[in-house]
Amino acid sequence: MNPSIEPVLKKLTPSTNKLLGLKSKPLAESFVAHLEYSLAKDEFSASQFDFYKSLALTIRDRLVERWVETQQAYYRADAKRVYYLSLEFLPGRLLRNALINLDLEAEMQKALHELGIDLNSLESEEADQGLGNGGLGRLAACFMDSLATLAIPACGYGIRYEYGIFSQQIIDGYQVETPDHWLTYGNPWEIERPKFSYTIKFHGHVHEYYDANGRLQHEWLDTEDVMATSYDTMVPGYRNDTVNHIRLWAAKSSKEFNLEYFNDGDYERALCEKVQSETISRVLYPRDDLLKGRKLRLKQECFFVSATMQDILRRHKKSYDRNFELLPAKVAIQLNDTHPTIAIPELMRLLMDSEQLDWAEAWKIVTRCFAYTNHTVLPEALEKWRVSLFENVLPRHLQIIFEINRRFLQEVADRFPDDQARARRMSIIEEGSEKWIRMSHLAIVGSHSVNGVAQLHTEILKKKVFRDFYQLWPLKFNNKTNGITHRRWLTGCNPKLATLIEGKIGNGWQTDLGSIRKLRTVANNNSFQEAWRQVKRANKERLAQHVSKTLGIQLNPDSMFDSQIKRIHEYKRQLLNVLHVITLYYRILLNPNKPTTPRTVIFAGKAAPSYSSAKLIIKLINSVADTINKDPRMKDRLTVVFLPDYSVTLAELIIPAADLSEQISTAGMEASGTGNMKFALNGALTIGTLDGANIEIIEEVGAENAFIFGLTANEIEKHRASKSYSPSTIYERDPELKNALDAIAQGHFSPEEPKLFKEIVDTLLREGDYYFLLADYRSYLRCQEDVDHAYRNPKQWTRMSILNVAGSSKFSSDRAIHQYAEEIWKAKPVPVKLKNKKPKNRQYLWKVPRTPKRKIRPTASPQTLSHS
Repeated sequence: MNPSIEPVLKKLTPSTNKLLGLKSKPLAESFVAHLEYSLAKDEFSASQFDFYKSLALTIRDRLVERWVETQQAYYRADAKRVYYLSLEFLPGRLLRNALINLDLEAEMQKALHELGIDLNSLESEEADQGLGNGGLGRLAACFMDSLATLAIPACGYGIRYEYGIFSQQIIDGYQVETPDHWLTYGNPWEIERPKFSYTIKFHGHVHEYYDANGRLQHEWLDTEDVMATSYDTMVPGYRNDTVNHIRLWAAKSSKEFNLEYFNDGDYERALCEKVQSETISRVLYPRDDLLKGRKLRLKQECFFVSATMQDILRRHKKSYDRNFELLPAKVAIQLNDTHPTIAIPELMRLLMDSEQLDWAEAWKIVTRCFAYTNHTVLPEALEKWRVSLFENVLPRHLQIIFEINRRFLQEVADRFPDDQARARRMSIIEEGSEKWIRMSHLAIVGSHSVNGVAQLHTEILKKKVFRDFYQLWPLKFNNKTNGITHRRWLTGCNPKLATLIEGKIGNGWQTDLGSIRKLRTVANNNSFQEAWRQVKRANKERLAQHVSKTLGIQLNPDSMFDSQIKRIHEYKRQLLNVLHVITLYYRILLNPNKPTTPRTVIFAGKAAPSYSSAKLIIKLINSVADTINKDPRMKDRLTVVFLPDYSVTLAELIIPAADLSEQISTAGMEASGTGNMKFALNGALTIGTLDGANIEIIEEVGAENAFIFGLTANEIEKHRASKSYSPSTIYERDPELKNALDAIAQGHFSPEEPKLFKEIVDTLLREGDYYFLLADYRSYLRCQEDVDHAYRNPKQWTRMSILNVAGSSKFSSDRAIHQYAEEIWKAKPVPVKLKNKKPKNRQYLWKVPRTPKRKIRPTASPQTLSHS
């Protein structure tokens, strides 16, 4: 540090400066200052989006103060840090969450009201951050919230996708993907850190040689380099002054502009390298059915973990120089699924090639730092890479993986001599006509902990998917059931219900969800039940308004809102739900005078762009919905809607309004699920299979307060082993099922193209019905009849709803993170104590009038506003 500026910097440290105020007046002053000085706008030129941006910057200022103090507290405590690596983060909108966690909601509302601005109207100006696809990314965001709330020193690492996964439009019933332009107008929450940029290498070749000391060296030459630039987003804990952050990497070209090509008139080629390099962080999950898509995804995974490993080592050396023996005591690296697994050979490469550690030293450090969370039992989802592709893109990493595998197989041979079949099953390299790298095997071998995310899921990992590894290393395997942050998924998205609960049992559940069990004592209270129903009704009316506005369909708030919102996949069995809808439709047509329980069936979710079967299911849902909704005989009896472009914000609208939560995946295939937890926490009753976390939810809320159907995972496994399952026999013996499938196959819902959905029926009847829809169909219908019966008794249904919320305490991400910290990471909380929470009065150049003579009003939306 320059000695001449050190005294100045000391005067500027947050510990000696007064913090920005949290009352309405200083908040209003900050808001107006940002409008004028950060955005160069006034009351005449500012749009609603400008107001939102000024609001975000006002809040961010207060987050930054706490973030700086938090980082200093971690350094003072010499704390062990947790690094959470995830290819996805799905935080949703940040505004409301920040206001809640900073306890600023009331004061900010007051400040804006005095300026003539409505806080609620600004929330819709914020775009959902396009950094994830579904449960994996949302879990990562929940975990970051809990890490900050529990004051665990932590940082999340991922990619700053420019366009996210995609924006979903439904055109003629089909999913159409368009770019998600979430960054078009900037992101006021992020802070660019160009200083923390790193070179990421691809391609080239490895030169081996012996140095003067006779040590074998590896030099990676003639590489194509890309720069990774960091962007930080602050993550506040709940009212504890702790602020952690997520660091996201954006790809920048190492060669910005080729002037030689430009001067020769080849303008496109002058920018070609820049465009190609920066493609790495453009889109989440490029199509993997194309070679270019697979190559890009491999580069994405290496890109983000290489930058992350370099950043972790930089931070470590800042405090401990090159004492890498301390790394496992100061660093815990959690791999959120297999996507970041390349971090294991990358850290080996950095320690050996850059820091000159020998193999044994480096491997001991690496295996004590890494832990691996598995999120799937589906064989096709256990990531593998062609050795030939790896060799082309990451030649040095391939050498390291081969050596890891050679040493590992020696250990297997020592433990299980003469068992070549076991060695082949366990090898990181899958042999065959083409060799593949099994990334899940690499993650297990390179980590000191391997965890599943629900009790059933973990047992399947131990007994089936990774049985050989469990026999070798039983102590590595453990369960950490997933959780959700109730501060977003109850307090934030369902404020009316949160207020009702606080009025009855206090607000201790905000930081200890266990105390929500107290609701059991009032589950039978008539006045509380009535208030509960009023909250649900208000939430249903709010969703109905949204559906009317976006789809032009009128929903009946008195009907049961039956919701299945999740990624569209065959194992999640949206198709089974459709078969039930079709059966209900024909039952009403057959017996129009028979009383029925009115239902509104709500679907939402995205299918992967290359997943044609899932996209055809979306088309079927919309075709069935179109037929039913146009039939006047269905009015106020049965309505079906598919809400496009599913997102966190849309989920926050649907979940509080739901009466019934559809968790109907094929037993043994859903690792955990977290949507089931969100619905239960908001008082929706679960209809589901004994799959994933459904089992634990039923244990907590009581089997009598849920609706369970279908084959178990063990029963399905027996059918597969014995090949005894005959879907065509079930089809022939069940007239309602036959009628529903024939209607689909014969074009009842696609008269303009009668054979459009025949492929779906063929998959069930002629290709074996892999996901056992027909096996569970009749059980599902009987269970739905129990649902109808219960819903017709409002007192019984409300009691069950209250008990679902009361039984949700286990499913807090706070609980999950506490277990990770105690049992895997060995990380301790570091509370932050701000020295100057209440700044003294300061002199300001202007004052915000309590009743302004002229309200500040927007003049244009960001789409139409000219740059003034």
